[in-house]
Amino acid sequence: MLQRLQRILRHRWLDDATTRRAIPPALADKLAQHVAESERRHTGEVRIYVEAGLPLGYLWRDAVPRERAIAMFGKLGVWDTEQNNGVLIYLLLAEHAIEVVADRGLSRHVRPEQWQEVVQHMRDAFRAGQYEQGLLRAVDEVTALLVQHFPAAPGAHNANELPDTPILG
Repeated sequence: MLQRLQRILRHRWLDDATTRRAIPPALADKLAQHVAESERRHTGEVRIYVEAGLPLGYLWRDAVPRERAIAMFGKLGVWDTEQNNGVLIYLLLAEHAIEVVADRGLSRHVRPEQWQEVVQHMRDAFRAGQYEQGLLRAVDEVTALLVQHFPAAPGAHNANELPDTPILG
C-alpha cells in the first residue's frame, strides 16, 4: 500500500512544466524537423509523446506505462495509417519509462528484440544525460526499420498522415 501511495505522489508531483523542462521548445522543434525528414524516406508515421505522470485513473488501477502507451497510440491515431505502419515513441518521466509501440503492418517485420534495442539505446543515452541525442537516435533507428520495410517510392506522393510535432502531455 505504501509503495502505491508513493507512486501516486510521484506522478502527481510532476506536471506539465516538468515535461517542458525535459523537452524545451527548441528540442521539440528539432524533433519535429527530424521526424519530418525521417518521413520523407518511408511511408510510415512516427509520433513522440512525453508526459510527466500518468493520469489518476491509471494510477488507481495500478496500470503499467505500456498500457498508457498503447492507449495513446490509439488516441493519437497512430494505428490508423494507410499501411498500418505507425510508430509511437512514448516517455513517462515519473517512472523513467520508455515504450515503443508499432502498428501491426510494421510489427510483422520487426522482432520484439529490435524494439528493445531501440529502447535500450534511449535508456543508455538518458542515463548519460544525453536526452536530445537519445531521442534523435531513436527516431533514426525507427526510420531505418521503416525504410527497410516501407521505403518511400521515388516520385510517388507520400502523404503526411499525422503531425510531426512531439506531444507534451
